[in-house]
Amino acid sequence: MRAPSFRLDDRVALVTGAASGIGRGIALGVAGSGAAVACVDLPGAALDEALAEIVAAGGRAIAAAADVTDGVSLTRAVDRVAAELGPLTLAVNCAGIANASPAEEMSRTQWQRVVDVDLTGVFLSCQAEGRAMLAQGGGGSIVNIASMSGSIVNRGLLQAHYNAAKAGVVHLTKSLAMEWADRGIRVNAISPGYTATPMNSRPEVADQVRAFEAETPLGRMAQVSEIVGPAIFLLSDAASFCTGVDLLVDGGFTCW
Repeated sequence: MRAPSFRLDDRVALVTGAASGIGRGIALGVAGSGAAVACVDLPGAALDEALAEIVAAGGRAIAAAADVTDGVSLTRAVDRVAAELGPLTLAVNCAGIANASPAEEMSRTQWQRVVDVDLTGVFLSCQAEGRAMLAQGGGGSIVNIASMSGSIVNRGLLQAHYNAAKAGVVHLTKSLAMEWADRGIRVNAISPGYTATPMNSRPEVADQVRAFEAETPLGRMAQVSEIVGPAIFLLSDAASFCTGVDLLVDGGFTCW
């Protein structure tokens, strides 16, 4: 029996949240595995820098500015992918935000913004990507970045809105996986634990990083590169029988 392939050669991928953090790392990793990549994020220097980094490494890529809370802009981005790179077959939805507030003090605006980006934005991204894949006759792989916060409540973090949104991403992933399974589209989620990204450098988190690391069985936060491998696995043919999976990549945190 031949070993399964983790390569993504001759495929076209879209990565939201590609300007920074986990999204940027995954965009680079997917390009390094052979796929052409559309980097999707809000317009700005960070998006341009992510694109330049991929191209400098020899990858084939475009930058497609879009707001994940705007379905029209996402559809335009997906259309650009088809026109400039080819039929979309892979997608990773990483765009997300976080902040903290006691539930009894949280404004409706603060709640809604996190839910709009972290949950509705994932749905709208999957919708645009799924429509394109289905219009091509089906076939594709979508990975949504959720969080272990969708399965547990983080001690010391007052983020009911974020936790609820990420739990929604996990169940949305399973729901879409079941809707599209018979048409050849696999949909899976990755739930990272504490990861060394700009999001985990927020002022409200900084004083707790040492405690987070102490509470993680592996004794540290993940590096962004340690989320890239699981994403490439779920995108690749090596995961051809995986759909509806929520892959916890948390250093063992949820075992305790």
